[in-house]
Amino acid sequence: MRTAIITISDGGRHVADIVSQETQGQALDRADVAARWHDFDALVFIGAMGICVRTIAPCLEDKHTDPAVVCIDSTGRHVVAVVSGHVGGANALATRLAAALGVEPVVTTQSDNQQLWALDTLAQRFGWAVATDVAMNKVIFDFVNRRPTALLIDAHDAGTDYLRQTMPDHVRLIHDVSEAADCRLLIIVSPYVHAIPGHLTTIQFIPRVLTAGFGLAHRPDDYRDIVSQMHDELRRHGILPAAIREWCTIDVKADEPFIGELHEPVRFFTADELAGVDVPTPSASVERHVGTPSVSEAAAILGSNGGRLVLNKMKGRNWTLAVAEEAAGGPFIDIVGAGPGDPDLISVRGRRLLEQADLILYAGSLVPRELTDCHKPGATVRSSAAMALEEQCQLMKTFYDQGKRIVRLHTGDPCIFGAIQEQMAFFDREGMRYRITPGISSFLAAAAELRSQFTIPERTQTIILTRGEGRTPMPEREKLHLLARSRSTMCIFLSAAIVDDVQRELLEEYPESTPVAACYHLTWPDQRIYRGQLKDLSRIVRDNHLTLTTMLVVGDAIDNRQGLSELYNRHFTHLFRKGDDTL
Repeated sequence: MRTAIITISDGGRHVADIVSQETQGQALDRADVAARWHDFDALVFIGAMGICVRTIAPCLEDKHTDPAVVCIDSTGRHVVAVVSGHVGGANALATRLAAALGVEPVVTTQSDNQQLWALDTLAQRFGWAVATDVAMNKVIFDFVNRRPTALLIDAHDAGTDYLRQTMPDHVRLIHDVSEAADCRLLIIVSPYVHAIPGHLTTIQFIPRVLTAGFGLAHRPDDYRDIVSQMHDELRRHGILPAAIREWCTIDVKADEPFIGELHEPVRFFTADELAGVDVPTPSASVERHVGTPSVSEAAAILGSNGGRLVLNKMKGRNWTLAVAEEAAGGPFIDIVGAGPGDPDLISVRGRRLLEQADLILYAGSLVPRELTDCHKPGATVRSSAAMALEEQCQLMKTFYDQGKRIVRLHTGDPCIFGAIQEQMAFFDREGMRYRITPGISSFLAAAAELRSQFTIPERTQTIILTRGEGRTPMPEREKLHLLARSRSTMCIFLSAAIVDDVQRELLEEYPESTPVAACYHLTWPDQRIYRGQLKDLSRIVRDNHLTLTTMLVVGDAIDNRQGLSELYNRHFTHLFRKGDDTL
């Protein structure tokens, strides 16, 4: 936010300094506030509330255009959101500045104090459009006064997830407008037209979850009118044009003048890409002309990540149009990184996905079962430890075909020495939708548990993640003794069983006194860490009966504290002298 700081008296200078550090705001003289009212997103007054109010009163116009105004007393004990609380962001700014000062914010907005949805900011927050025939203040009045409220959702995105997870007790989720007969307020989140009973105060949010695919005649003479024609066709079929997130078509149309008439992004696909999509209304004529049996329907499906068509191909004078809904709901596979073992070290998204899953298939030999204890009632939780790959894939496909949501829970980060490539090949082959949620890798847990910075200026600036050569051969260029030439910090996975070979190769390049650590079950309740020198690494592993779940760390970065302040001072002094502006 572009922030102005107005300090009324010298007594508030220390508060102004903290606000300036937090906001990168600029000082503004009180006398200049009126002239520069619209030059800033926020104004922070430091001084008496009365002076603040008298200064801004002549400038106030509308909460949708006025900047946020916050007032802080000169001692920094009270941080008050004055105007433009929700829409302008004064409430959020007051909360942020209060945290910087170590005090409580003063926010008088009823919805915030009752922890209710800020209906006037949902559209901006989630990129939705808004449709309502009544004043927003009327909608908010009914909502914050807890009038019986119905919530109709027939789309899926981050915003609808938020509404479902934070629904107040006076809100009831419905599936059809007719179920709202006994309510006072109806909140709809939908890309579609709904018939609304006259007695209901209604607000509709329009999520941008639809993709329009279109075909176009060559250089149509009415190209300036085509967008309005398409919008009319969408409304006739109950689809709100504001829900279109993206337009898609074949790449040979990239230079058509019509493209410039579209306000949303346009994505282009090749004929080969389009030809690979099954569509309900293919055309032999289209295939003869552009090399694919479908443009509009295939483009809509591809652009929506394999979503379902909600409007099959419609024909206009010089155009065709189809619409698909973003593939966000329905069956899905989430490959989730569990982290190194401690249930508290899984990501917030990973925990949420576990809570929502119908099937959790976890790597039981590497992931503690406690990580799955957050599953919802009725969910299936299975360990894959004794299952062949084919059995794992078939189990996930069974749930997928039933329209269920699946979490495949892997240790650490699934993309680092994971076993997901074969699974992804299966998902791709079967047309199953999936995504990857990263996790904290054990090499990061090793750095934390060793209390060591693995990159030290002028000592080592590289971390090598690798493993020793066991039954699975290593590429010739990645042999341990070749990687060891840099003497970087090296984190060696899956190699405790071949520690003799690992030590022998490392000693070809590292001094035998190089610090090492053998880290067993990092962050698990039975975690054990053994430090020593490289010459003793194999003995440390054997004497302590360490197994495959052991991370071997090698390098001078382990426990290194010597000369760090001097190195940092020299490093940053050098950068400042160069005038480096990237810090």
